[in-house]
Amino acid sequence: MKPDNKRSIADPAVGTTRNRSAELREAIEEMIAVGQLAPGDHLDETLLATRFDVSRTPIREALIQLASMGLIKMRPRRGAVVAEIGPQQLVEMFEVMAEFEAMCGRLAARRMTPAEHKHLLATHHACEKARDAKDPDAYFYKNEAFHDALYNGSHNAFLIEQARALHRRLRPYRRLQLRVRDRITTSYQEHDAVVRAILAGDGETTAALLRGHIMIQGQRFADLIASLPQLMHDGAQ
Repeated sequence: MKPDNKRSIADPAVGTTRNRSAELREAIEEMIAVGQLAPGDHLDETLLATRFDVSRTPIREALIQLASMGLIKMRPRRGAVVAEIGPQQLVEMFEVMAEFEAMCGRLAARRMTPAEHKHLLATHHACEKARDAKDPDAYFYKNEAFHDALYNGSHNAFLIEQARALHRRLRPYRRLQLRVRDRITTSYQEHDAVVRAILAGDGETTAALLRGHIMIQGQRFADLIASLPQLMHDGAQ
């Protein structure tokens, strides 16, 4: 189920142009993440302005923000397109993401407070419910909350910022991974092992588990690449 992005953001309550641009950026980013806008798709400023009932100025500012995040590419005199990631670059980005997550997990195992343990468990149980419902879209969002709890648990502001930025850049591909056969079940099982390691205060085990959880290599990578065309098509429905 896709969110209804055809709504007005030109409400006076939104306030400044900066706020409107930020909301537009988030809305367009979500469209990319859930496959409504696929890699290579052209982003027409006029059409987007009509869709969101705003002028082209905040749309243009939102696109500039998305370009700075690497989610889209601005082409001189040809407009913006959703960024495409080649297979080699995708592997490299997931390698870095795996190390970021491993670092967050290692620190979280040492630094998480009891309240943060409780929140982590709550996000884990939410993932379980989405898994049992066999709802990949719901699992995607609950999975994001689970990983964000891990980032926050590291208590390292710079690491959290970097991890979130790369996570955001890989959102469309992390979502598509969950549509590969049996990936949700496997993902939840991996989460469960990570949670147990964190609660036990075992940083090295947590890091190793998260590294393996994020890395796409071997057969897992081959499955993702082979499935991308159909997954993109399904996600755009």
